[in-house]
Amino acid sequence: MCSTFAGALKHFSPRAILVCLAAHALPGLAFQPLITDDTGTQGTAANQLEFSYNEDRAKTAVDLVREQTLPFVFTRGLTDSLDIFADTSYSRIRSGSAGQNGSGYGNPSIGAKWRFYENEESKSSLALKPELIFPVSAGREDAGLGSGKTSGNLTAILSQEVPFGAVHFNASVGRDRYRDTLSNPDTTTWRASLAPVWDVSEQWKLALDTGIESARSTARTTRANYVELGAIYSPTKDLDFALGCIRRSDNASPHTTTDSVTAGLTWRFK
Repeated sequence: MCSTFAGALKHFSPRAILVCLAAHALPGLAFQPLITDDTGTQGTAANQLEFSYNEDRAKTAVDLVREQTLPFVFTRGLTDSLDIFADTSYSRIRSGSAGQNGSGYGNPSIGAKWRFYENEESKSSLALKPELIFPVSAGREDAGLGSGKTSGNLTAILSQEVPFGAVHFNASVGRDRYRDTLSNPDTTTWRASLAPVWDVSEQWKLALDTGIESARSTARTTRANYVELGAIYSPTKDLDFALGCIRRSDNASPHTTTDSVTAGLTWRFK
């Protein structure tokens, strides 16, 4: 979602102004509706489909941009501790400034999640999630729909079971690369996030997700933070409905505040 807002407002400021922590959270769907992912995998020959609807409202002193995004992620378990995934999304951007609207498909990506450590006694586990992000066309980059050169992310994940449920911690680094580096300088982003998840009942989970991000491009570093409240309803073990509300803000000039709502469906099957 971040890259689309960045493109929509790029005529007002460098791309680093619009730092938002949902960047490349697809499979930003991650552990829906959270931005922070967990170490869980599907298991050998098991599959997962994730759909969601995201609506973002980014406000600066010079513009108001609204974006609706429809992400889709397919995940396949190769072993009990290794998943592969592929995702794509469709976005629609509407700006208060003339000539800043756009719609189309964003960056597709592929990746994996490998849970390389698990301790049954301490109920803790560790995983790595690399992701390769494929470029969009020059026209779609110019419309703010994605980055025009191959990019990537690497996320380290810690999950710890606790008496009330679980706590998940992510640390990630990503690189966004663009064709038009004058308007959108290539950016390296570091992110850390923490998400406690409460098991309210067998069917309901509630979550708090918080994080910070630092995005560095040519001669500029922008920092941002976010907080999310989320709920997950699971009528069966293979079906989840998710809802989340997110507030993001950065320290750029002009300052950007982004309010987001996400609603998603997760289906697991063999």
